[in-house]
Amino acid sequence: MSRPVHGGNLTWAAELAQCLPHELLDFSASISPLGPPPSVREAIRAAFSSVTAYPDPAYRALRKAIAYHHYVPIDYILPGNGAAELLTYAARDLALLQRPTLRLIPGFSDYDRALKSFDAQLLDVPLLKPSVSANTVDTNASSTDSWRFKSWDTGLAMPKGVPSDECGLLLNNPHNPTGAVFSKERLRSLLSKFALVVIDEAFMDFLPPEQDQSLIDAVCDFPNLIIIRSLTKFYSMPGVRLGYAIAQPQTLGRWRQWRDPWSVNTFAAAAGIAALEDSTFQRQTWDWLKAAGQQFYGGLTALAGLTPLPSCVNFFLVACDVSATVLQEQLLKRHQIYIRDCISFAELGDRYFRVAIKTEAENQKLLAALAEVLPQLRQAR
Repeated sequence: MSRPVHGGNLTWAAELAQCLPHELLDFSASISPLGPPPSVREAIRAAFSSVTAYPDPAYRALRKAIAYHHYVPIDYILPGNGAAELLTYAARDLALLQRPTLRLIPGFSDYDRALKSFDAQLLDVPLLKPSVSANTVDTNASSTDSWRFKSWDTGLAMPKGVPSDECGLLLNNPHNPTGAVFSKERLRSLLSKFALVVIDEAFMDFLPPEQDQSLIDAVCDFPNLIIIRSLTKFYSMPGVRLGYAIAQPQTLGRWRQWRDPWSVNTFAAAAGIAALEDSTFQRQTWDWLKAAGQQFYGGLTALAGLTPLPSCVNFFLVACDVSATVLQEQLLKRHQIYIRDCISFAELGDRYFRVAIKTEAENQKLLAALAEVLPQLRQAR
């Protein structure tokens, strides 16, 4: 079985670990360990009585819940079968510009799938300093030494003769895989410089309201802005497949002409409404992440040869002084623990891995396993 591109491939990992998928401790998928919330479970059970009927093709109840949650008009909402479906339509719009789309690298690998499927022209904007090799990481350097978060937007160099206001910009905020967040003021200043700006905010829910950097409130003023959100990570329901786009009605009307009917099933629609209304679960998640993230970051930093980047969300990108793929394999075989290698992020290579933040007890299990395996891998070099 070939190495997976995404995290969370439990079938592949279980085969390597020689165990059942449910026996794995999975740090590879950036999913909250707290959910799905009871309200979502109950909503899915209650929705079973409706499976004999087609879903409302307009998804009015779900769109109303999303609109209320974000204080935007209902006509600015389009639910989808996960964020991936909606990113595909966004990629099609970017390709239709027939000008380059700028994207930050490293970045989510599914962007490549979507953009290349429409032969979009691409121009990469690296977050890594040019002097830093993907396979030769200085694990003693601070994150600000290795990453140029502060200056990436000043380096949006355009091809000669191509004005930026004819081009597209695709990025995610918070950024995956680094966990960095870009301020809304910084991003808002870019909206007038590009023909189309697509921002993937799949992890924005993990920031409490006082730290939120979403540009949703700019959508009504900028017809060239598209926001993509996901409900699967914060609410721990990736199998439900539910995301939504927030954009002006003319954009979403065009997307409706492209999509299949009833792309969101009855259970997903019910789960989404319940999740967005569950303010108790939202506060519980923010409180958990603050405490668990600080504890986990400290534990990773204390291990020789590891340098986790500071993160505002529920995962850490970690530079290491050994092969991340070998480390992944040894953790699976010895401890049935699954971390995410970063091979699919071509700019990172084999000296980075990514781990989700889980419960304090689960985080400690990984830290203990790393403390055992890492010295042995160094001795074997």
